Amino acid sequence: MPRKRTLGVLAALAVAVPAAIVHAAGLSLAAAAPAAGGVYTLVPGASGKCVQAPSTASGALLAQAACAAGNTAQQWKAITAGNGYFLTNVASGLCADVPSGATTNNLQLQQYACGSPQTNRVWNFTASTAAPGKYRVTNAATGLCLSTRDGSTAGNNPIVQETCADTARMQIAVNPVGGAPSTSPPAAGTPTVAKDGTGRYSTVQAAVDAAANNSVITIKAGTYREIVTIPATKPGLTLRGLGTSASQVVIVNNHSSAGGYGTSGSATVFVNGPDFRAVNLTMANDYGEGSQAVAANLNGDRGVYDNVRFLGNQDTLLVNRNRHYVVNSYVEGTVDFIFGSGTAVFHNSAIHQRRSTGGPITAARTDPAVAYGFLIYRSTVTGATDNTTQLGRPWGPDAQVLYRESTLSATIRTAEPWTDMSGNVWENARFREYRNTGAGATVNGNRPQLSDAEAATYTPQRYLAGTDGWNPI
Repeated sequence: MPRKRTLGVLAALAVAVPAAIVHAAGLSLAAAAPAAGGVYTLVPGASGKCVQAPSTASGALLAQAACAAGNTAQQWKAITAGNGYFLTNVASGLCADVPSGATTNNLQLQQYACGSPQTNRVWNFTASTAAPGKYRVTNAATGLCLSTRDGSTAGNNPIVQETCADTARMQIAVNPVGGAPSTSPPAAGTPTVAKDGTGRYSTVQAAVDAAANNSVITIKAGTYREIVTIPATKPGLTLRGLGTSASQVVIVNNHSSAGGYGTSGSATVFVNGPDFRAVNLTMANDYGEGSQAVAANLNGDRGVYDNVRFLGNQDTLLVNRNRHYVVNSYVEGTVDFIFGSGTAVFHNSAIHQRRSTGGPITAARTDPAVAYGFLIYRSTVTGATDNTTQLGRPWGPDAQVLYRESTLSATIRTAEPWTDMSGNVWENARFREYRNTGAGATVNGNRPQLSDAEAATYTPQRYLAGTDGWNPI
C-alpha cells in the first residue's frame, strides 16, 4: 500500500553537519589533542579495546584487552620528545616502541626503555577525517601507524604498525584518563541516569547533553518516557542499561506520523552521532497501530546495538542511512518494521511479527549504487499466526535484502514471501535467501536463492566494511 512518508523529511536527516559547526561548538576531540603530561587510554575504533602493556618487562609485546577503569597497564602518558611524544606506560614506565625501528608492515609493537628521544619511540597524532574525534598515531621513524592487527576484536590481539590509512583499526580514540573509554564496563556506584533520583541525572537526554565524546552513560533500571537524540557532534557515546535484562531499562514515547511528526520525525530515539553503542536496553514506541510510529531512527555511521529490544508496530526501526550492526537483539512490529535506505546486519537476533493478520517485515530503499542493504543473518523469524508474514517489499526499486542461514518459522507465507510496494515490483528488487531452515523456509519460484559462489560476497563483514574496513563482528 502507499506509504504516507514525506521524502523531504528523510532527505533532511541525511544532510551532514558542516565541519565548521562541529568545531565552533567545541565538541570535536581535535580541539583537545593529546598534550604533554596528559595520561590517556588508546582505543582502536575497530575493536573498542585498549592498548595494553602485558607486564613491566622491557621488550614485552603490546596487545589489546578489554578496557578496565583504573588499569594502569592501559594508561599512557604523553611526554614531549623532539617533534612528537613518548607514550610512556603508567604501570611499567616504559615507552611504546617499534623494535629496532624496522619498517616491517604488521610488526608487533613493544615497550622499551624510553632513553634519549630515538625516533622509533616517538609518536605523532593526526586527526582522522573519516572518524571525527579520533586520531592516526604515527611512528616518527617508520612513518607507519599504530593499529590492531587485521582489525580483530579479540582480546590479546597484537598491536602492530601498519601502512597508514584512515580506517577503523587505525582510528584511535585518545581518551583522557578520568573519562572512561566507550567500551569500559559500567562503573560501580552512582549510575549516570536514574529515574528515582539516585543518579547524576534523572533523564537520558540530560546525560547525553552533558556527556563528553567517547563516554559511557549508564542507566539504572526504569522506564524513561522521553525523546532522546544523540547529536552528530558527539561521536562514540554508549548507552548501557544496568538492569539484569534489556527489558528493565526502557526508553519509550508515543509520537506518530498522525501526530504531525512525519514518519522519520516520530522516533523515540534519534542516533545521529557516529560510533554509537547501545547495550542491554529497550527502545520503544507505544503509539499503537494505525499510523507509522518509529522506535529508533538510525543515522550515525558504525552503530552497534547489542542486546537491544526495538518495540513498535508499523515502522518500528528506521535504518535511515550508513552502517549498523544489531546483535543478540529483538525487533518487533507489524508492517515494514525494519525499513530505510541504510545498511544493517541483524545477527543472532529475533524478529517477531506481532499482528495476527501478518504483514511485511522489511521495506528497504537501498540506493542502486550501494551493494548492501539488510542482512538477516543466523537469526530467528517468528509471528503471531502461520502463513501470514512476508519477508519484505521494496520501498525503493533497487531494495536489497538477504535472509541468510536463519530459522524461518511457519509464520512466513511460503508460496509468496515477497510482495510489491508503491509501484515497485519485488522481482526487480535484490531480494534473496540462502540456506535458511524451518517450516517457513521452502524453496520455490517466488523465492530467489543465492548460489554458494554468490554467498561468499554477501557476508556480514562485506555488508559493514565500507571503505574504512569496519568490522564489529
